[in-house]
Amino acid sequence: MGPDAVSSPAELFDITGKTALVTGGSRGIGFMIAQGLAQAGARLVIASRNEEELTAAAQRLRQIGEVEVVPADLSSPDGAAALAQAVRERFEALSILVNNAGTSLHAPLEEYPASGWDTVMRTNVEGMFHLTVGLLPALRAAASSEDPARVINIGSVDGIQLGPLRHNYAYSASKAAVHMLTRHLAKRLAPEQIAVNAIAPGPFPSKLTARLLEDPEARKAVETSVPLGRFGQPDDAAGLALFLASRAGAYLTGAVIPLDGGLTGCA
Repeated sequence: MGPDAVSSPAELFDITGKTALVTGGSRGIGFMIAQGLAQAGARLVIASRNEEELTAAAQRLRQIGEVEVVPADLSSPDGAAALAQAVRERFEALSILVNNAGTSLHAPLEEYPASGWDTVMRTNVEGMFHLTVGLLPALRAAASSEDPARVINIGSVDGIQLGPLRHNYAYSASKAAVHMLTRHLAKRLAPEQIAVNAIAPGPFPSKLTARLLEDPEARKAVETSVPLGRFGQPDDAAGLALFLASRAGAYLTGAVIPLDGGLTGCA
């Protein structure tokens, strides 16, 4: 292929044989992304705190491709270090890291518990940071100038603007921190051929939005607020993650990409 030729679509999005870790991969957006990466040929490790959900998710994903599981709690540096070690024992080189694990707590302002604030920040921000640092040797081993290693951080539109969920003070603050951490890591790691980007999802079916989905009026209000008029679907999350993980997204780093049906872009 000549220097000016464009790869075929199949080549652009091919990740066959690449190694990937998806944290929080047992449900919600994490599972959607894990499913998309598995269908595209990646060798996966999924991690989650809930071993029962993790086992069930792995059974579904193994119908598609090669999947291993590691129970992990990223709310402490020790938990992040243990997961990094477990992944490095499985994969000498890690091509794709999807930092999706997160938690949330909703409470009125003057009743917001300090312990809950700390748990959200430790899991959503500190856990992401410590895990990424712990996996740098494996990411460096997978990186090249033609095909950088990829780190995909899952932020939120709630880290960009106020959304319909009330009293989520720590969650929205943590996701804004994720976006800035993404930019810091991208600038620092670009010379080492490690690309770091963030996805900022809008409304998707998840534990966080379960109450909205169960209430027809609340669901309709959210759908009406989204210019494209719907909640996100699995293909939406998997498609953007696959773009960022493949040759198609190899020249992108430091970006925070809203995946929200126009919620922020059309505001």
